[in-house]
Amino acid sequence: MGIDKTKELIQEGGVVLGIEFGSTRIKGVLIDGENQVIASGSYDWENRLENNIWTYSLEDIWKGLQGCYRDMTRDVMEKYGVPVTRLAAIGFSGMMHGYMAFDEKGELLVPFRTWRNTITEEASEKLTELFSYHIPQRWSIAHLYQAILNGEEHVKDVRFFTTLAGYIHWKLSGEKVLGVGEASGMFPIDVRECAFNKEMIRLFDEAVAEKGYPWKLEALLPKVLRAGETAGTLTCEGAKLLDPTGTLQAGIPLCPPEGDAGTGMAATNSVAKRTGNVSAGTSVFAMVVLEKELAKVHPEIDLVTTPSGDLVAMVHCNNCTSDLNAWVGLFKEFAEAFGVEADTSKLFSVLYNKALEGDKDCGGLMAYNYFSGEHITGFEEGRPLFVRTPDSRFSLANFMRVHLYTALGALKTGLDILIKEEGVEIDCLLGHGGLFKTKGVGQKIMAGAVNVPVAVMETAGEGGAWGIALLARFMIDRKEGESLASWLDNRVFAGNSGVKVEPDPEDVKGFDAFIKRYTACLPIERAAVDTLN
Repeated sequence: MGIDKTKELIQEGGVVLGIEFGSTRIKGVLIDGENQVIASGSYDWENRLENNIWTYSLEDIWKGLQGCYRDMTRDVMEKYGVPVTRLAAIGFSGMMHGYMAFDEKGELLVPFRTWRNTITEEASEKLTELFSYHIPQRWSIAHLYQAILNGEEHVKDVRFFTTLAGYIHWKLSGEKVLGVGEASGMFPIDVRECAFNKEMIRLFDEAVAEKGYPWKLEALLPKVLRAGETAGTLTCEGAKLLDPTGTLQAGIPLCPPEGDAGTGMAATNSVAKRTGNVSAGTSVFAMVVLEKELAKVHPEIDLVTTPSGDLVAMVHCNNCTSDLNAWVGLFKEFAEAFGVEADTSKLFSVLYNKALEGDKDCGGLMAYNYFSGEHITGFEEGRPLFVRTPDSRFSLANFMRVHLYTALGALKTGLDILIKEEGVEIDCLLGHGGLFKTKGVGQKIMAGAVNVPVAVMETAGEGGAWGIALLARFMIDRKEGESLASWLDNRVFAGNSGVKVEPDPEDVKGFDAFIKRYTACLPIERAAVDTLN
């Protein structure tokens, strides 16, 4: 679409806005009728540790939202020379989970508790036992129940609690709603009803009945909506909160607010059953859309949903590329000591490709990339380490290969539960993030690790902000009965399934040999955690 047509579309209010609140950056994108990004804006922010709680203040939230929107409108003005007065639709997304609790006047009762807080272990364990359903520490219901177990004074006054995305949406539209994907990180979802699980709500109410609180859980929760449903409109007050200049008009339809997991699925076209995506950077997680419920409760696996309400198994690991990056940095320092100015991108490319020359089982080398704890393997803290036997085949190729393998070690442990124990079938995984930047290498290693084809898109869009913009466009664009998966396939990705790599049987065999050694050597990592301070 040319500049003149885009300018006209902006003036007519035919463009869609998506804004996502990430951990360190708030990102906003404007998309045209072809779902292409035509403008963007951002705002950097950081959580803070206050009274041992990781939080952002309400001032942080609104300053960040307005700063991001202002940056986006500045981009529009510079590119097209027109103000943004109308929009076809808006979507808001944010970091999933966490706890924002409000009283009957809508006042925040305690500082926002983000997903990053690991202060709900007792609640997590008790609720998992009560529901026979895994409740991770970061889920909203775990935060509420921990506050109850702690005897916190504010609990009796709670009349509504929600997530960051739900809070922003509520204040801009007046609607206490959540998209089902985001809601699935608050409390378990009944996927048949696309609503919070009523039996588990009953069990929760019974468990806290003796406390005598003047509320029942169902009354405190937001309403759950599927992708494609309308979730209210931007109010006059909301328009002023988003754009204090008063340029943006009210009345714009809003899609259900979603979490970063759901927007990631939309942005990677991974919402259909038997598909999934792997995001591999500082941390790594895989999301696989299931055909049926799992047979057992697994503490290593979280159950959430797509924005349409289909069940998703999520394997989340805290560590991925940090240790790998540190070793590449060491090689850069070595090169510079010889007076060689090493380009970082080329260094990554050379070293990653060198790994492909290594033995399929890494020649007996072993490494752990644990900068922090890893719940899947049972570690509350981490110690990066590299170890070998005197007769291991110690070469640069094997050294690099073992560090690529171990970046996926914890993830492989969780995915093996899904694939080998639960018999989950996956047609293809879509990879994105830093591990996949060097063409073909991380992709080939990943395919070998899980014995599933792995695709990488040539264009990654704008991540979660683009994903929530797509969900907003879907709401106003969809035809009667059209599914999100079908719409994404036909209207957004149009046959672009990325460059796909099939698993090499020798890589599969080699990674299986590595993971047996990885599991057997975990006591070495335990000894490092216990003794190296």
